[in-house]
Amino acid sequence: MIELDGVVKRYRGAGEEVRAVSGVDLTVEPGEMVALLGPSGSGKTTLLLLIAALLAPDQGSVRYDGLDLSSLNENEACDYLLRDVGFVYQNFHLMPRVSAIENASIKLLLAGVGMREAQARASPWLERVGLGGRLEHTPDELSGGERQRVAIARALAGEPRLILADEPTGNLDSAGSEAIVELLRSIAHERRAAVVLVTHDAEAAAIADRRLTLRDGRLVETQRNDRGDARLTLDPHSPPAQA
Repeated sequence: MIELDGVVKRYRGAGEEVRAVSGVDLTVEPGEMVALLGPSGSGKTTLLLLIAALLAPDQGSVRYDGLDLSSLNENEACDYLLRDVGFVYQNFHLMPRVSAIENASIKLLLAGVGMREAQARASPWLERVGLGGRLEHTPDELSGGERQRVAIARALAGEPRLILADEPTGNLDSAGSEAIVELLRSIAHERRAAVVLVTHDAEAAAIADRRLTLRDGRLVETQRNDRGDARLTLDPHSPPAQA
């Protein structure tokens, strides 16, 4: 589903050039969850932004289902991000005076779904991440972990084929982190979605199908997790995860 071939991304400023991503080759298949680890500044978030078509590579190509993302114009890139990608941002990006259910519905609304249907589709995902009793609360009434879970529900509500998660468990305790990463893995397996997870949490990374280590913009290690053939059943109407 996702193919990166010789991808390079440079940042320039103050008279110097930094290679945030340096010659990365990577394939992520449908139904696969990949965890991307590495120290701060190693290029992990840049790699997600390239896959989301929010950045264009300076060299190489990023393809989604064979489509070179750098060939998309601005409108096509926006459509791709709305239709195919669920992006969990590290800093939430929630609207401040809007309820959790409205925040979780926003991508569906932008894609042309009516308000009632959008909220009906978003509500089970808020329940699934443990916020069934907080639908009408605004971000200033929620904890940091709860705001993170609203952002996760927003990314999942449209049932995207590609999920990009930038430190989605950074504001959660260990039990909540495990529940959220297991949820993402189950979505990959049951819905044949591709999931790329950026994390500093080795325990969260151990839940993924593969662990990749990025250092100085280069992939330096790949490890497949041996978890047998266990599969999780995903039902957004099931009892909420205690995240």
